[in-house]
Amino acid sequence: MPRDFTPTTIDDLDPDRRPSARLALVPVFAVVAFLGIGSALLGLDPHAPLLWSIVFVGAFGYYLGYSWDDLYDGIANGLLMGLQAILIIFTIYALIATWVDAGTIPAMMYYGLELLTPTVFLPVAAALAAVVAFAIGSSWTTVGTLGVAFVGIGSGLGVPAPMTVGAVISGAYAGDKQSPLSDTTNLAAGVTNTPLYDHIYRMRTGTAIAFGIAVLAFAGLGLRAGGAVPEGQIVEIQTALVDTYAISPLVFLPLIVTFGLALYGFPALPTLVVGTVAGVVTSILVQGAGFVPAWEVFMGGTAPETGSELVDGLLETGGLTGSAWTITVVVAALALGGLLEKTGVLAVLAHRLSQGVTSSGSLIAGTGLSAILINGLTAQQYMSIVLPGVTLRNLYEEFDLDSDELSRAIEAAGTPTGALIPWHAGGVFMAGATGVPTLEYAPYYLFGLLSPLVLFAMATTGLGIPTTGRSESAQPAD
Repeated sequence: MPRDFTPTTIDDLDPDRRPSARLALVPVFAVVAFLGIGSALLGLDPHAPLLWSIVFVGAFGYYLGYSWDDLYDGIANGLLMGLQAILIIFTIYALIATWVDAGTIPAMMYYGLELLTPTVFLPVAAALAAVVAFAIGSSWTTVGTLGVAFVGIGSGLGVPAPMTVGAVISGAYAGDKQSPLSDTTNLAAGVTNTPLYDHIYRMRTGTAIAFGIAVLAFAGLGLRAGGAVPEGQIVEIQTALVDTYAISPLVFLPLIVTFGLALYGFPALPTLVVGTVAGVVTSILVQGAGFVPAWEVFMGGTAPETGSELVDGLLETGGLTGSAWTITVVVAALALGGLLEKTGVLAVLAHRLSQGVTSSGSLIAGTGLSAILINGLTAQQYMSIVLPGVTLRNLYEEFDLDSDELSRAIEAAGTPTGALIPWHAGGVFMAGATGVPTLEYAPYYLFGLLSPLVLFAMATTGLGIPTTGRSESAQPAD
């Protein structure tokens, strides 16, 4: 995220243009209505409902007295906040295509089918994704690389793709949350003035409970999936793979280079770019592709003809140009989030939340709810961390709560829930990278569902939270 970004707070707003709490709810209800009617009822892609929402919020801004230049600045700030996500999405689409062409993903599928069974596949996929995400500090990189291969392995084992994606994303976000290399983990610690390892330690119990329950549930789902493999299907898939690609240890070069750079501490975007180039080089040197055809795959994707319709479908990719649908959704959602932030809607609602807090438990639960709401309205996780982290920081001091309680609340509810929202950058990316729509994998994305629920349960029961109340001198004025 931009290092110099500071969210708008209630004190930053021009009193003459500041909406009341009730008025601020109008664009929120409009956005929810447009997305609900357009996507759920009419079956439209998110683009049109997001455009309706942008127009409505823009008109709302005009009503408050904001000029076009003001609104344009809001849109630009929203896009700037999500620029890294946009660039990563572009790169991941190209990386997946080059890794298929290089034989990297086909080889992972081949050996995975050798080693795994349907009964253990889901919990193993979740655990491996957690380990990799913890090691490299990126849930997106984990899903865009290992996740794609796991979808292929799961299909060969007869495990439904939504279950596989739910397990992989669960592990990826659980590992990402606890990693000192993760951008969101560092961001949550930074905006709340919390030492990084204090923040990670505070998240440990809630993360372990949520992920532990998720792994047990995946083990149960694996028992149900056991025995569902059609006779000869695994042999058919492996035969199609070895007949089409040169399967050898050399094809794992892009994987080793990418994860090696990530472990060394290189930022996600340049790491993925290098991994993409490594995929092209491997295609040329190992698979015997020509220089121009290898770069055409980078641009246009893959359409293999392996002799197996199942394998062809699993390994068909869109390349760089295939990211257009995903990118346009993200751009529209980020523009909408920028407008909501610029017009003061988010700041007013956050301020209203602070006035309704009566106990430390309600403060922590309210923080989590605000992070989820901001995720849905702004479509990117950085804002769901930054806005409540900045606006509620003083309130935690009033309740004598340590800053790591705030950092835990915003990350437990803000980071993992974005992938549950179809128009959110996280949800759009996960669906695009794995080929499984957000609403199909969402019921199996157990960690994303459990992480905020565990936070709310701990806030309600007071588990590990000081039972303090706001002092009389700190009560907000009416």
